Amino acid sequence: MQPKRLLDLTLGSALLALAAPALATAAALRTLRRPPGGVLARETVTGLHGRPFTLCTLPVRRLRLDALSRLPHVVRGEMSLVGPAPLPTGAPGADAHWRHLVRPGLTGPAQLRRGSTLPWDEPQLLDQHYVEHHGMGLDATLLLRTPAALFGGAGRRWRPRRRRKR
Repeated sequence: MQPKRLLDLTLGSALLALAAPALATAAALRTLRRPPGGVLARETVTGLHGRPFTLCTLPVRRLRLDALSRLPHVVRGEMSLVGPAPLPTGAPGADAHWRHLVRPGLTGPAQLRRGSTLPWDEPQLLDQHYVEHHGMGLDATLLLRTPAALFGGAGRRWRPRRRRKR
């Protein structure tokens, strides 16, 4: 098993176990309100090697439960903890060749910058940079910056380091 997949499986399982009570409570509350279309939002997105899969999300943004509700996809291997944002099948950029080389992620450079004043093409460029330079060190850096970006906004300043020409 590859180190990245091992990290996704172990950390994803641990996070899912920790988040399960909050997710179950949010799902129960949402069920009581009887939302049209059901408790989970479903969307077909493009995954590894361009394979589509149905992404199920609990659309509860409080405490970022919407992102945590995607953890079963990480444990199943359809997504990764870190990677480019999942895009719906047919969305602009979803068919880019580089996107099919890695699993979509819960967090990544573009997700950490979401909500900032990015030019329209910068999220895709950040995701492409991640795919071209990803590794365990970059994944660890992005994972460590995720809580601050989600809850405090500090992680939104991340930019890839430019390599100096020699």
